[in-house]
Amino acid sequence: MMRIITGRARGIKLDTLEGEATRPTAERTKMAIFSMIQFEIEGRRVLDLFAGSGQLGLEAVSRGAAHAVMVDQSKEAVKVITKNAEKTRLAEDCTIVCAEFAEYLRRNHGREPFDIVFLDPPYAMHAIPAAVEALKQHKLLKPHALIICESEEPRPLGEQTAIAQCYEIVKEARYGKACVTVLTPKA
Repeated sequence: MMRIITGRARGIKLDTLEGEATRPTAERTKMAIFSMIQFEIEGRRVLDLFAGSGQLGLEAVSRGAAHAVMVDQSKEAVKVITKNAEKTRLAEDCTIVCAEFAEYLRRNHGREPFDIVFLDPPYAMHAIPAAVEALKQHKLLKPHALIICESEEPRPLGEQTAIAQCYEIVKEARYGKACVTVLTPKA
């Protein structure tokens, strides 16, 4: 069972997609992520790029983020996100987009940058390096933005890649199968 942990929509249960197409962030992992960034959320613009059920973006808005943009390429996922945004009464603070991640980032080049970005793609996609590179290329990160990556392996950008050299690792932790890496752009 997924639910909003705290804030305006505390305790509201969220719907999820049926089947194996999405892998929701485990509650323990979500609690750890939000304890890492709890003082960074208030009034911030958030991007949940592989939104699935929308739980990370909705949790951020429930905790005081000004606005969350939740993007997923699956029409079924977008229906679930919309339903969850309405159920939590957080829809007015959300933008829900059905698009492939790279296309969304390309279309929004240079528009309002984000303070916090959640990257939790299906592990088999190995999409984190491409997403992080596109966020930088399309100027969608504020100078002190936080990018929260959930992956199977630690150091999702690799060690020596050119894109890895552009970011500083703020925190890293493992929760069961999930590795959480928090990045920020280097000055």
